[in-house]
Amino acid sequence: MLDIKFIRENPEKVKEACQKKGVTCDVDAFLDVDAKKRKMMVITEELRAKQNKVTKDNIEEGKRLKEEIKKLQPEFDEITAQWEKMLYQFPNIPFDDVPVGKDDSENVVVRQVGKAPKFSFQPKDHIQLGKELGIIDIESAAVASGARFYYLKNEGALLERALVDFAFDVLKKKGFMPVIPPVMLNEQAARGTGYFDNDNDKQEAYFLPEDKLYLTGTSEQSVLAMNMKKTLELKTPERYVAFSTCFRRESGSYGKDTKGILRVHQFDKVEMVIFSKPEDAQKEHELILSVEEDLMKNLGLPYQVVNICTGDLGKPAAKKYDIETWMPGQNRYRETHSTSNCTDYQARRLEIKYKDKTSTLQYVHTLNGTAFAIGRVIIAILENLQQKDGSVKIPRVLHKYAGFKVIHPVKYRTTGIFHGKII
Repeated sequence: MLDIKFIRENPEKVKEACQKKGVTCDVDAFLDVDAKKRKMMVITEELRAKQNKVTKDNIEEGKRLKEEIKKLQPEFDEITAQWEKMLYQFPNIPFDDVPVGKDDSENVVVRQVGKAPKFSFQPKDHIQLGKELGIIDIESAAVASGARFYYLKNEGALLERALVDFAFDVLKKKGFMPVIPPVMLNEQAARGTGYFDNDNDKQEAYFLPEDKLYLTGTSEQSVLAMNMKKTLELKTPERYVAFSTCFRRESGSYGKDTKGILRVHQFDKVEMVIFSKPEDAQKEHELILSVEEDLMKNLGLPYQVVNICTGDLGKPAAKKYDIETWMPGQNRYRETHSTSNCTDYQARRLEIKYKDKTSTLQYVHTLNGTAFAIGRVIIAILENLQQKDGSVKIPRVLHKYAGFKVIHPVKYRTTGIFHGKII
């Protein structure tokens, strides 16, 4: 959430941020509620001060003051709840260098790296390739679970493991602590991440009402909550790399990407999360982006870096980059990575602090970024590295992790469904 002092002193900047991000918030109405809350706090504190001064000889006056405070409490609780609900609706303030735009059509391409492959044959999409290679089974998942689920099998399952192991090895060397986090959060922790505030957010998430637990949409949420209500030392930025299964309803994507495994309800992801001092946050954001690019360069996949505009930025982020990877099956770049600088927006909600040089408690800044969204990276590998004979070459960097160099179509195999020999 935003600093309440900042809102009081800069209402026009908050209004501008809401307008740029396309978020409907009534700043003036909030400030009215804030003034009423502050006034009631003063009245209550004055009554308590008088109550504390009452002597034993004036018991009746003490009872009267106690009763007056008790009568004010329901009204104070109600206005505090209203104040908090309104405060949580304000988005983070975009940085000045974030392009202004209404939606993803106005995002700005920063650079393109690598060239889209040119095929001497008609390339296939990942759906056809996955089926012919015997590694993606959408039909069985539709029977077992419904639409937008899939089974990853044979070399596909090993390819996922290879991507995870490769990412962890790279990130451990860069000072990231490996974490396997919970995939469920209680309501307080979930809300603290900034992704579960309004009705649209809640429709996107899976919620278990009997247990009052949310399934995480990204391991960022769970790793953030790991430091909830803690004071960190932050002699250097705390960096984490987490692997988990993620869950999203995709309620806002009706009719989009209904085929294949690009947009599904359950997927696996390797995620980076950093807690830093404010003065280190920009550098750490660029570090995450550089790691994402290094991973993609190692895989040899063509991609572009995109500076996300205000209307597509999301609520917690002050700045965000996406990496979009070329996908021949769609003849376009599609998002495979993102990285966000969320400043102190999430830390204020989760009460994550550190002590500055004067030993004063300050809020940390939080950053996150995708190492690998497994399903989408597998799509990119299959479609970009497919061969004329229907096989798919595996990026060289993954050979030692996967145990094979090529995935062959099932019809060409002579040793059963799974062909695990290094070729």
